[in-house]
Amino acid sequence: MKVEGLEEKLKALAAPVVEGLGMELVDLVYTSEHGRKVVRLFIDKPGGVTVDDCSDVSREFGTALDVEDPIPQRYVLEVSSPGLDRPLVREKDFTRYIGKRARIKSKQPIEGRRNFKAVIDGVGDGKVLVTDFDGRRFEIELTNIEKARLEIEI
Repeated sequence: MKVEGLEEKLKALAAPVVEGLGMELVDLVYTSEHGRKVVRLFIDKPGGVTVDDCSDVSREFGTALDVEDPIPQRYVLEVSSPGLDRPLVREKDFTRYIGKRARIKSKQPIEGRRNFKAVIDGVGDGKVLVTDFDGRRFEIELTNIEKARLEIEI
């Protein structure tokens, strides 16, 4: 199974577990680091995530993984909050953070560039509208976003 296919299967398995515990699955990444496989879940809830929340999700999702056994080799399961620079994955993530600064990397260039540091102005019709710090406006298709994260504002 390709990594993308396995990652989607893991997300489908994790979402109901996380939601059943009253939290949101922000993202799930299946990767290889230092010769070991890692399943990394990012969870959130209003008011923030506690260590106990991470422990609960780890225990429940670990049990689901043991039952389903979708990963043929050994792996490490990590559960954490998305952090201050949380990833923006779905349309609702961008909608929630309208007015905030983000770093966005597009898959295909837009007006000759792929990296944007900008304020999220709006979301609609599968597109994110942003204004960069030079005042230039861009419309980025959600399907063209390779990676997006909130900028840490201090």
